[in-house]
Amino acid sequence: MSTGPASGASSDGAARFGVVVVSDRASRGEYEDRGGPAVQSYLEQAFSSALDFEYRLVSDDRAAVADTLRELADERGCCLVVTTGGTGPSKRDVTVDATLDVVDKVLPGFGEAMRAVSRTKVPTAVLSRQAAGIRGGALIINLPGSPKAIDECLDAVILAVPDCVDLLGGPRLELSDREAYRPHD
Repeated sequence: MSTGPASGASSDGAARFGVVVVSDRASRGEYEDRGGPAVQSYLEQAFSSALDFEYRLVSDDRAAVADTLRELADERGCCLVVTTGGTGPSKRDVTVDATLDVVDKVLPGFGEAMRAVSRTKVPTAVLSRQAAGIRGGALIINLPGSPKAIDECLDAVILAVPDCVDLLGGPRLELSDREAYRPHD
């Protein structure tokens, strides 16, 4: 069982988000990470709320990914943690497994929605294992590593993020270009 973060906000009131890039090659410096910047850019454009980002780059190692998720949720107080990479079926794709190791609750609708939108773009989307869950006061969402897929998948679930963070006791998040769907207000 996890311990909850303080509030999901930094000392200046900005919502604290974690971005975790899971990649052996990027962690070794063999290529420039494009997934992490794509996630951060998307979130900065999607939310009008003040945001503070915690960025981590880790290898495709289940224990390292799990430890990073625990740190961001429990110690750094992130209300949203978005991972990119490691969602496929290969042996080294362990992000989803690590996420399932640390979450208190799984939210299957996130993965279903992301795969559904991806399936309209590429037939191999059925191989993707995107997932989401809750650890304490943090919503954790696993995304593929492609910047294009990151945008498509976040588009599929972004309207549910503010209400989920509200329900977890996090900061109130406002979307930039539309009103957040909050059936619990």
